[in-house]
Amino acid sequence: QVQLVESGGGLVQPGGSLRLSCAASGFTFSNYWMYWVRQAPGKGLEWVSYINTRGDSTVYQRSMKGRFIISRDNVKNTVTLQMNSLESEDTAVYYCAKDRQRARYSGTYEGLGQGTQVTVSS
Repeated sequence: QVQLVESGGGLVQPGGSLRLSCAASGFTFSNYWMYWVRQAPGKGLEWVSYINTRGDSTVYQRSMKGRFIISRDNVKNTVTLQMNSLESEDTAVYYCAKDRQRARYSGTYEGLGQGTQVTVSS
């Protein structure tokens, strides 16, 4: 079955950086667009970024553009989110997810793991 395991979260000061990683198994990773989504305290899920199957096309929420970088390694079956210039508003649990559709972007995702907590605070 689909398994996604996130890691790399923690406590960081405003302006700091974190690198999140997600290890995927149970499906053909290279066939799926991958997402990072987050859930801030008291709020719903919000997509952060997504990346195509080859890793050469990426999209970001407007507030993250220029600060976050998504990448993937189709040999190691991992997707990574480099987060720079972190703000208190970035505090959330971060999850990776796979697209519901194979080999195309559908805008719907599934398979969220347990998540990794990111806390931005001085």
